[in-house]
Amino acid sequence: MSHETVKVHVVNYGRATLYMRYLDPTTGKHVARSTGTKKQAEAEKAAGKWEAELREGRFKPRSRITWAEFRRRYEDEALSALANGSAERYGTVLDDVESTISPARPADMTAEKISQWQQSLRARKLSENTIRSYSSTLRAALNWAHEVGMVHHPAKVRMPARATVGKVMKGRPITTEEFDRMLAKVSLVVTGKRPQGAAERVAGWEFTLRGLWWSGLRLGEALALTWDGRELSIDLAGKRPMLRISAGSEKGHKDRILPLAPEAAEFFLAVPEAHRTGFVFNPLSSRGTRLPAREAGRVISLIGEKAGVKVNEGTYKGRSHVKFASAHDLRRAFGLRWAGRVMPAVLQQLMRHENIETTLRYYVGSDADGMAEILYAAVPKAPLGNSSGNSAPQHEEAADQACDANHVSG
Repeated sequence: MSHETVKVHVVNYGRATLYMRYLDPTTGKHVARSTGTKKQAEAEKAAGKWEAELREGRFKPRSRITWAEFRRRYEDEALSALANGSAERYGTVLDDVESTISPARPADMTAEKISQWQQSLRARKLSENTIRSYSSTLRAALNWAHEVGMVHHPAKVRMPARATVGKVMKGRPITTEEFDRMLAKVSLVVTGKRPQGAAERVAGWEFTLRGLWWSGLRLGEALALTWDGRELSIDLAGKRPMLRISAGSEKGHKDRILPLAPEAAEFFLAVPEAHRTGFVFNPLSSRGTRLPAREAGRVISLIGEKAGVKVNEGTYKGRSHVKFASAHDLRRAFGLRWAGRVMPAVLQQLMRHENIETTLRYYVGSDADGMAEILYAAVPKAPLGNSSGNSAPQHEEAADQACDANHVSG
């Protein structure tokens, strides 16, 4: 449109307010909008302001792109390049936005509505860190819409302050005794009010929990794991069982073949060959359908709650809040067991962390009590005056035994 030729006129349509309109020289059609006033002088002033915006190119008409069209293009053009887990996270956030505030268009996402959505997350007792993560995801989606011209001025997404917590982890590694308590509650949680077919469901859930415990897999990875060479699979063709990972199936975004921990390899090899087909793990609902990762995670957390395995405690809005063991706490236990057995670089591969700083932050040096036991076991019980340390080497075997005992119990 040639902005220099635009002339805005005030017109009276016989409505509650006067209107202003101009002839678009490109389309040949009139474009009109309300001045918001009945007074001629004020209407003329509003028309002059709009005319100046048009001539200077500062006015942008409200986008008519629908939310459904935005979702379709965003998933096809942006999310398709991400790992499956990342794409699912974006989908989860946008689904939540739709169910909470039902935007008709991306342009409907005002700062006020975004704030209302964030408040609804708090009302559902999501943590501030989770709300911050969701908000960051929404901001990225709206910024993309702006970059491709779907919205002209995306609303500013206010990021909640990070919650101040005393622990590095949201949960913690659970102990062997706590894991056994969880296994003992599987039947109670899974059977529920549908005893028919309960034996099969209980066996499947126990197998899933043991697999998470020995392998250190993330829950989403475990439920995507197959026996027959898909995106994430167990490779039994070589000397040792391996984990074959495609770039699109996990956080590292790389095609990789990684060794399984010996206990995990033994666990998987114990499965009869006739059963090594399709998905490795099949946690079933009470109706006998295979559950997706989110629903399976809720069941595991309920098992943790019934077992009384608390992994974190704090307050939320003045009320005490308890976090019970989840699937990720089984992964944390795996990481801690191996942290003292292998070097950080090897642990990084076992945990499949993209960055070794993640490994160092969460697992290396995190078991202070266990390390203290190892240190004290390595020192002879001698008078304090004997500080030469000459007799320390004879206790190296005791230190090794203490280390082994510590990791077996963790």
